[in-house]
Amino acid sequence: MYTATANILLPTTITGSLPRPGWYTENLGRRNFREAMVDRTYREQYLDAASAYIRDQELAGLDIVTDGDCRFDADVGGHNWFSYAPIRMDGFSGARAYRKEGGRAGFVPPRGHILHDILEARLMPDLVGPVGRGTLQFTAVWKAAQRLTPRPVKFGTITPELIAMAVRDFHYKDLRKAIMAVSDALNEELRELVDAGCQVVQMEEPQIHMLAAKGAAGQALDNDFLVEVFNNTVRGLRGKAEIWCHTCWGNPGAQRIFNPQPSYAPAIEPLNRLDVDVITFECCSMGGSDLEAIGRGIKDKKIAIGVVDHHTLQVETPAEVAALIRRALERIPKERLVLSSDCGMGREGMSRRHAFHKMVSIVQGTNMVRRELGLPEAACLAADERFSLL
Repeated sequence: MYTATANILLPTTITGSLPRPGWYTENLGRRNFREAMVDRTYREQYLDAASAYIRDQELAGLDIVTDGDCRFDADVGGHNWFSYAPIRMDGFSGARAYRKEGGRAGFVPPRGHILHDILEARLMPDLVGPVGRGTLQFTAVWKAAQRLTPRPVKFGTITPELIAMAVRDFHYKDLRKAIMAVSDALNEELRELVDAGCQVVQMEEPQIHMLAAKGAAGQALDNDFLVEVFNNTVRGLRGKAEIWCHTCWGNPGAQRIFNPQPSYAPAIEPLNRLDVDVITFECCSMGGSDLEAIGRGIKDKKIAIGVVDHHTLQVETPAEVAALIRRALERIPKERLVLSSDCGMGREGMSRRHAFHKMVSIVQGTNMVRRELGLPEAACLAADERFSLL
């Protein structure tokens, strides 16, 4: 069921994360969210940061906003996106440094590579007992942001396989069983979230396209199983909220992990089997090379394409954004096209200024195409010449 994008042609949004303000120095650490919000300093900084994130998106004119992933800590390479959930879920314990001989990550860059630096700073707990939802508190996190704006706040969370693949399993001792246990726990948490009124839930980075690109994962996984996992995780959510699936080709410290980047084409068929309303695709960084395959293969869902690149500091011009949208419209009906960023802008990737103007370009470029199609334009206060100081 379409909620946030209902009755909007060419709606705009971003993936999730935004760069932290310099004054946002408090971290959640290993506390749960409600506990941390009792801390006067943390509460003030957190709510001020969430307000700033949302206001920047409103000034840009985005239709659907996020909380900028405000709950995640300032850490090396944005790793808290991985660790937030297992640190708080039942069944996980400890904090273990990544070791290439014991990890599942596969490629380990040599010393001197930025990704090696990021891996050195990675700490994950071990899986030592039955998985439960613990103190994720997604509903409280979403409410803290949604009460700051009348626009829909999209809530994003990591997928089960990325949690299970990143830890040592001393309990289930079977990767598939561990993944399904995490999936069941996340589903319970997400059911509470949508029952509280969240209009958009975004599952971030199922490994379907990664598995298709690599051919063999070496993890006893296949895409039929990953589709089953995804659909189990969002079980019972559609009809209550709009469910999104975000895909991209990785974003550790705003770095590419593939060069050249693979094609989505081998993954289109399994992605089309996901129980979702919207699927997002990294598009800008790839020059729109997969638009034909995406448009041909995804027929009964809305398609969100990235029209700004999260890897670069160069801000795309509205004309560049509009050109990519026009190319997409040759293959995707306007009723099913959504405009976004390729991935999150990150907490350690770019400045707030760069991220803000990329969002402004998303809206200005989309407005150019809306104008050509005779569609209503979004107000973009950031680009209103009446308020220029020059």
